[in-house]
Amino acid sequence: MFSLGGFSRGGEYENKTWDVLIIGAGPAGFTAAIYAARYGLETLIISKDLGGNMALTDLIENYPGFPEGISGSELARRMHEQVKKLGVDVVFDEVERIDPAECAYYEGPCKFTVKTKNGREYKGRTIIIAVGAAPRKLNVPGEEEFTGRGVSYCATCDGPLFKGKKVVVVGGGNTALQEALYLKSIGVDVTLIHRRDTFRADKVLQDRFKESGIPAIFNTVVTEIKGTSKVEAVKLKNLVTGEEWEMKVDGVFIFVGYEPKTDFVKHLGITDDYGYIPVDMHMRTKIPGIFAAGDITNVFKQIAVAIGQGAIAANSAKELLDEWNSKVAE
Repeated sequence: MFSLGGFSRGGEYENKTWDVLIIGAGPAGFTAAIYAARYGLETLIISKDLGGNMALTDLIENYPGFPEGISGSELARRMHEQVKKLGVDVVFDEVERIDPAECAYYEGPCKFTVKTKNGREYKGRTIIIAVGAAPRKLNVPGEEEFTGRGVSYCATCDGPLFKGKKVVVVGGGNTALQEALYLKSIGVDVTLIHRRDTFRADKVLQDRFKESGIPAIFNTVVTEIKGTSKVEAVKLKNLVTGEEWEMKVDGVFIFVGYEPKTDFVKHLGITDDYGYIPVDMHMRTKIPGIFAAGDITNVFKQIAVAIGQGAIAANSAKELLDEWNSKVAE
C-alpha cells in the first residue's frame, strides 16, 4: 500500500471490486470499516478529510471511556490507527457520483461504481455512506465574502488567530456553547448571539457557560457581516423589539446546526426533502446494497450514535453479501 500521511493516493485501488466501499472517515465510517474488516470483507474508505466534524471539536466529554474528555482530533487519530491495523486504508478524495447497479433487493449481487472529483473510479459490491453533515450557514450578506477572513465555522481551527480580539459566536446548542467556552479559555473576548430566548444545549454546558461570565444576547440574529478586507462589525436585530444596531468585532464564529452533504446521491432518489438519507433499523436505504450511517441519516447527532449505526451498517452489508454469495453458489 502506498500512502501519504495515512492516506492512499488511490490509483492502486481502482482495479478491483471491493466488498464494502465506505464513503466518509468520521466515527460512523471508521466503525463500519472496523466491523467490515473483522468480518473478513475487502474494505476501502474514501473521504475528503479525516474525522469529519469530530476532528474539529476541541473537547469531547460525553464519549464513554474518557471521563476527562478527549479532543476530537485525537479521537479521530486513534480510530484511524485502528482501521489501519486491520488493513483498511483511506483514499483521500471526494466522491462526485455513485452509479447505481442493476439488481433487485436481495437478488444481487450488485456492483456499484463510485466516481471521484479526482477522476478516479472504484467498484464496490456494497456501499456505506457516512459523510456526515456540513455546518449550516446564516446566508446573510458578507458571510461568504468574509469566510476565511474573520468568518469561521471552527473555533479549534481558527480561534488562536483571535487571541486578545473580540468575536461573536452565533448559536445556542451544545456546539455553540462548547466553542464559546473554548474561545474564552484561549484569551478571546467572546459574546454569544442566540435567536431564541433560551439555550438548547445540555444543562451541564449551560451551567458552565453561566459560570464563565460570557455575555449572551438573546432573541437576536445577525443580519449582516461588514468589513473591508476582513470582518470589522456585525449588524444585529432583536426579533422581539425590532431594534437594529452594529457591534464592532474582529470575527464571527457560526454554529447553527448542520446540512447533509448528499448532492452526490440525490440522483439515486434515496434522500428526503431535507437532503438526509432515510434508513430502516438495519441502515438500509431504498437501493439494495447501499447503506447509510451517522449524521447523514438525520438522527441525534452524537459520536456514540454514529458509531452504533456504523456497526449496524457493516453487519447488514455482511448479511446481504452472504445472501448474495449463497444465491450465486446455488
